[in-house]
Amino acid sequence: MAAGEVLLNVDNVTRAYGQGAARFDAVKDVSLEIRDGEFVALLGPSGCGKSTLLRMITGLIQPTSGTVYYRGKPVDGVNPYSTMVFQSFALFPWLTVLDNVALALDARGGDTSGNRERAEKLIDIVGMDGFEGAYPRELSGGMRQKVGFARALAVEPELLCLDEPFSALDVLSAESLRGELMELWTGGTLPTKAILMVSHNIEEAVSMADRIIVMGKNPAGHIVTEFKVELPHPRTRKEAGFETLMDRIYAAIAGRTEIEAEEVGSAPGSPGETRLLPPSSVGEMAGLLEYINEPPHPHDIYKLEGELGVTMADLLETIQMAEMFGYASVNAGDIVITPLGRAFAEASIQTRKELFKQRARRLPIMVWMMDMLKATPEETLPWKVFFTALRPEFPDELAERQLDVIIDWGRYAELIDYDDRTETLRLDPSVSRLPAAATA
Repeated sequence: MAAGEVLLNVDNVTRAYGQGAARFDAVKDVSLEIRDGEFVALLGPSGCGKSTLLRMITGLIQPTSGTVYYRGKPVDGVNPYSTMVFQSFALFPWLTVLDNVALALDARGGDTSGNRERAEKLIDIVGMDGFEGAYPRELSGGMRQKVGFARALAVEPELLCLDEPFSALDVLSAESLRGELMELWTGGTLPTKAILMVSHNIEEAVSMADRIIVMGKNPAGHIVTEFKVELPHPRTRKEAGFETLMDRIYAAIAGRTEIEAEEVGSAPGSPGETRLLPPSSVGEMAGLLEYINEPPHPHDIYKLEGELGVTMADLLETIQMAEMFGYASVNAGDIVITPLGRAFAEASIQTRKELFKQRARRLPIMVWMMDMLKATPEETLPWKVFFTALRPEFPDELAERQLDVIIDWGRYAELIDYDDRTETLRLDPSVSRLPAAATA
């Protein structure tokens, strides 16, 4: 479908949370255009602001600075020309399929006499005719999401926004629904002029979109680059150019391993950016290292997703953890295990713990936490003390996640212990300066 006039213009938008020292930019200085006839995908690691940007475009939240324009006019409040399909099905369980779709039409006001007939046509378009009287509990996940699509299309949006619409489905249901959506889009059946989709799945984006915008998150959500997809529909991974494009996109998202000081970041309260820790576990990292320790060397990152059976988001977080600890190096879409990583992958259980402990003690945030504990008489502090210290650096949800990750890593390394009953942290007895009785 050829791109036409500009529908959407996002002009240098930023979305921040908090004020002053506690300010956190989820999205910073982002600009993009979407034209009539385009299917655009937003890709990037978790936390890069994709969904935040989508919500600003639809008017569900407002930019802190910058402007979203639709057909040349600033979007003030909810964008009446767009609608959203979420990853959760968001259907009213007490309403039938027909009632769920008709409700979106009724909400527009005006003459409602033809709404049920219109709803029935939309249900037919998405292939759900025969289920008009069914309730959501009677439907599979894929069928419920089809109803979600029908309800979104009921208001005849010019811009259809999709926020990971297939992520809650099983693999086969997601593949089927993607194919059906593309059949409707390329066939001109959808009552919409453009589609903007947020996704974590690179293969999904390459198979569906005309243009792919890649976002990054260090330190705030921003656009890294974009790719034009010129492969004809329907697309398959086997055709020439498909995997090459996937490799290029993975390289853009994964970036390259920086020097150690940049990989580990700085501690809270210190100059520089406090590193947002990837929520990956030692077990996940160990599995990755064991796999890439085997030939061929290097490994293509885009192939690992399918070979390991993990999502792009989880894979990238595990890779980031391996980079932080110096166990792997990334460049141009390839990952190579380092000598340290090879030693870890081939070590016994106890030796792995010791190797991990040595590297964990180099992380500024771990040093910061241990120093705070050492400064107290009993080497113990409430969880809330650390949470409060992180709040100027991150929003509450991210601050809590940072603590979860560092506690998990600290426990494995036997550097930090956590008591869930009292919500307190303390130095592990193995590194404490106090007698064993005092730390019991």
